[in-house]
Amino acid sequence: MNSRFTKWSSIIYGALIYSFLYLPILILILFSFNKSKLNAVWTGFTFEWYAKLWSNTEVLEAAKITIIVAIVSTIASTILGTLVSVGMYKYHFKGKSMLDGMLYIPLVMSEIVMGISLLAFFSLVKMPLGIWTLIISHITFCIPYVVVVVRARLKGFDRSVEEAAMDLGASEWQTFRLITLPIIGPAIVASALLSFTISLDDVIVSFFVAGPGSTTLPLQIFSMVRYGVTPEINALSTLMLLVTLGAVIIGERLLMRKNG
Repeated sequence: MNSRFTKWSSIIYGALIYSFLYLPILILILFSFNKSKLNAVWTGFTFEWYAKLWSNTEVLEAAKITIIVAIVSTIASTILGTLVSVGMYKYHFKGKSMLDGMLYIPLVMSEIVMGISLLAFFSLVKMPLGIWTLIISHITFCIPYVVVVVRARLKGFDRSVEEAAMDLGASEWQTFRLITLPIIGPAIVASALLSFTISLDDVIVSFFVAGPGSTTLPLQIFSMVRYGVTPEINALSTLMLLVTLGAVIIGERLLMRKNG
């Protein structure tokens, strides 16, 4: 009796948690097809808002900038974060613990503080705000996430495998490319997907470092929301959700193919 009660209570508890997480998203997707401009009442099914969104040049330009910034910052932060993780794992030097702790500061730092500090830095070096300041800023706050994920994988890494490869005549580069990299590959892919998602939906830091003509999609949505939530915003949010979901599915398929 107690086991059945525990089972059903666990099911109900899990259903409530998942409903709390995903029911608002499902409602948003549903109302992106609503004929009415008001999100309070369902009046019928339509693709009108997706058509209007597709003809909105400001939104399309913001989406283009967002994708460019997300892809470039993901590639750069993944490469740099992976190299930092491997270097911090393999080598011991004076001040390593201090540098190790500094890598985690951006994770707990307020985004407003980071945005203001980056804006002050770009002003100090007299760098005009634009797409390059966006890319540099996104790389800055994505690197710690890559380091955390890759180092978690390296903690369970058996270094005797590398030593065996080098004993058999492999150079350091060959050992890294043929032994280390394939083992930590899933963590690198996971960190890249995480960085892409974080870059894709960043608002606060981008608000401080984006200049004229470099408005990202989240900033565009934020400016549209201030005039009232319309089905067009729901359609835009649905498309962003599909892009993120597609990136996750592609990453999972690559990992399954690699492991299979």
